[in-house]
Amino acid sequence: MDRFLDEAILEAKAGLEKGGIPIGSVIVHDGKVIGRGHNQRVQKGSCTLHGEMDALENAGRQPASVYQNSVLYTTLSPCSMCSGAILLYGIPKVIVGENRTFMGEEALLKSRGVDVVVVDDERCVNMMQDFISARPELWNEDIGV
Repeated sequence: MDRFLDEAILEAKAGLEKGGIPIGSVIVHDGKVIGRGHNQRVQKGSCTLHGEMDALENAGRQPASVYQNSVLYTTLSPCSMCSGAILLYGIPKVIVGENRTFMGEEALLKSRGVDVVVVDDERCVNMMQDFISARPELWNEDIGV
């Protein structure tokens, strides 16, 4: 088990417990979590606050060198918006909990030199499958369907 993916999963569970979508993320620099977050579109009425975006926001303002030497962990394959932020800030590596329930922009990230590692973690898969089954309308809203 990867302790940082475990942290992202804890974030996803926190979002779910607060009535939101169970996607969590952490940003790791020099072996330390510098930003953590979870999808808060429901909780904050936001159109952009996905898990990765929340983690970036909570990392605060950082020099480019910090992002360029960080790893982003996310429980679900990053969407177009989150992938754009990864590219914008030059994050070189993304660890993805799963991409079975949603395939984000992994090909784009890889084409731009980002090391994308999909671990296919059953906890992440089960959490998303359960959520999508229970709240399909909320899930479709989140992915723009």
